[in-house]
Amino acid sequence: MLDINEIAKEVFLIESQEIASLSSKLDENFENSVKSILASRGKVILSGMGKSGIIAKKIAATLASTGTPSFFLHPAEAYHGDLGMIEKSDIVILISNSGETDELLKLIPFLKEQNNIIISMSSNPLSTLGKNSSYHLNIGVSKEACPLQLAPTSSTTASLVMGDALAVALMKLRDFEDIDFARFHPGGSLG
Repeated sequence: MLDINEIAKEVFLIESQEIASLSSKLDENFENSVKSILASRGKVILSGMGKSGIIAKKIAATLASTGTPSFFLHPAEAYHGDLGMIEKSDIVILISNSGETDELLKLIPFLKEQNNIIISMSSNPLSTLGKNSSYHLNIGVSKEACPLQLAPTSSTTASLVMGDALAVALMKLRDFEDIDFARFHPGGSLG
């Protein structure tokens, strides 16, 4: 019988190694993304399909709770009236591991027409999404924790960590403090 704890340890090891390698992919695109968000008078809107959409929702929630007005926009709903949620001053973060997710690519003409800043997170800077973004954040991993290399595991963790890095950088640059955090979290116990 397989050792269940060993399986878990292997997942932890693979994903931690992949996350550690992300720092080598940081470049001026990360810094410019943070500076753009800091300078923006608009909101930060995140979008993604499937597992990337779930990660986008979490990043939007983290940004909103740490001082950056933000929300998730489902790309399929965007084509049925929700494009009206995007103002010209907004920054849009599109998450797609491949950088070729059709539902996200269809947003690009509208966003470009409005001159929105587009920040993409994908594993391929040369993808259609990467090439059509103002800034590209490389979340590429060499190995998924999934033994079949099919289920998004390490790649979704990489997206999540990149989003956390954006949120923490923005918090520090804004001098966001515990009193500010508590203001956005009046319910529940924190810390």
